Amino acid sequence: MIPRELLKKIRKIEIYTARLVNNQLAGQYHSVFKGLGIAFSEVRQYFPGDDIRAIDWNVSARMNEPYVKVFTEERDRTVNLLIDMSASGAFGTRSLAKREVAAEVAAMIAFSAIKNNDRVGLIVFTDSVELYVPPKKGKKHVLRVIREILSFQPGSRRTDVSSALEYLNKVTRRKSVAFVISDFLAGGWEQPIRIANRRHDVVPVVISDPMEEQLPRLGTVLFEDVESGDLVEFDTSGPEARDYAAYVAYLRGLRETSLRRLRVDFVNVRTDLPYVDALVRFFHIRARRMQHS
Repeated sequence: MIPRELLKKIRKIEIYTARLVNNQLAGQYHSVFKGLGIAFSEVRQYFPGDDIRAIDWNVSARMNEPYVKVFTEERDRTVNLLIDMSASGAFGTRSLAKREVAAEVAAMIAFSAIKNNDRVGLIVFTDSVELYVPPKKGKKHVLRVIREILSFQPGSRRTDVSSALEYLNKVTRRKSVAFVISDFLAGGWEQPIRIANRRHDVVPVVISDPMEEQLPRLGTVLFEDVESGDLVEFDTSGPEARDYAAYVAYLRGLRETSLRRLRVDFVNVRTDLPYVDALVRFFHIRARRMQHS
């Protein structure tokens, strides 16, 4: 039995993200993530302007007038959502925690996929893979994926992105689009992304909260690392706070440089900004790049 509050949350996300998909993303998703090929559909009469290379000469000879072959795009794509459920995802200083934003971003991607008749799979990970939902089509399946993300209780507090990417390579032999949704605060993901991207189209979605970058001036505060449990006393009003902000900015630049070096398209999402804008921007940039490649 699904709790009433969870059902309400799933329904709210379904309505909100499905509307955004219909209005802004479905067409862009289709143009950016092309099908895996084309298949013969039918023949029809030739109309002025049709490509003469598509004329079916055998049918045209039998019918005594020109006919052309019609082909349709073979979708049959698989989209895998790799969701980081480590303890740092529970952090959030705006209306939503990073984990809740991750669920809504995943829902938007999933609804875009099924609208284009693609399959959606789910890999939930911490420092190991804790849940795998094989890819399927259809709205009912996507609602299950959203429910699993929202209700999941992780067994570990730590993060290891490499475990999810290695698992993806084991269970998904065919090329898929893999959205890795995480805050990417833990290291060690560069080489696993490089390896996974040889077979799959890996798209990191980096989720951050503004307070991770700029601490409020509250004087001396005792902080706890939610993944390790370590405690540290920190003066948020002193020079250490400026050093901290500069260091975080340095790490962000280092992460983005590494992702560009890996030649993967990535999305930056913040808890204090509309994530749909970040996704639309990603699709526009990727579409432009594909036109010139």
